[in-house]
Amino acid sequence: MVIDMNVHPVCYKAIYDEDEFHRNERVFGFGLMGPQDYDEIFTEMAVGGVDKKVLHPMDLTTTEGCWVVTNEEAYKIVCDHPDRFINFASVDPHRPDAPEVLEAAFEVLNAKGLYLHPAKQRFYAYEACMESIYQICERYHKPIMFDAGLSWEPNTPTKYNHPLAIEEAIMSHPDIRMCLAHFAWPWVREMVMLMIKYPNAYTDTSVLYLDSPEESMRRLFTEDMGPLWFQRSFMHQVMFASNTPRFRSFKIRRGVEALGLPQDARDALLGGNALTFLGEDDAR
Repeated sequence: MVIDMNVHPVCYKAIYDEDEFHRNERVFGFGLMGPQDYDEIFTEMAVGGVDKKVLHPMDLTTTEGCWVVTNEEAYKIVCDHPDRFINFASVDPHRPDAPEVLEAAFEVLNAKGLYLHPAKQRFYAYEACMESIYQICERYHKPIMFDAGLSWEPNTPTKYNHPLAIEEAIMSHPDIRMCLAHFAWPWVREMVMLMIKYPNAYTDTSVLYLDSPEESMRRLFTEDMGPLWFQRSFMHQVMFASNTPRFRSFKIRRGVEALGLPQDARDALLGGNALTFLGEDDAR
């Protein structure tokens, strides 16, 4: 099974509202994209050999006064096609009702995990406001996906997304699987260090590519880190992801396949590690 762990469904026609779409273009920082219907999405998934996509809403209540895809909208997409999509929840840690919002997403909307964007939501992972959120994730056995490293969205100070700013949360909550997206680029070796130190630390392949996806993945897996580090040291902590709609899953898949990984490493990267992260190992 191939699972794309990092998808923002801002262009999905099933939840399209023209005013919200244009607002999201400004807040999320994308342009020249129109709404996609399911046929187009599934065709793209077929081209990339992707079986499932994990959808990330984003609660920006206190920073932007809006959501970029709500928890309910992500759930609606999953209800339309439960065999193709998995919904995560989001919550703005600074909103006073954050625990209630998160619990409702887990209880009512069956969200499989929590997506947080420290730079966009303007918080540090070690702040006091996060403790109740961590406790809820522990109680429901849900993983957390942090946006990490560079974010090219508007109004996103990178200091909040530095992997070392998230280390204390990883260390203090060993029972929560935490993914720092994008290999925390450009801090790839810092991300490697965290995975070596903490078995609950994960990352994904949705890395900004400045050239082609093939060249980007080759550089990531052979220059930014040693060519055998992944297989030898953290083969079960890296997941396949695209960061759609900015980067397409079929392109990232091309880059991953060009690495020529051994079969066991390839299978772990493309889907096996995601199932473990999601707590669904038995679904393999």
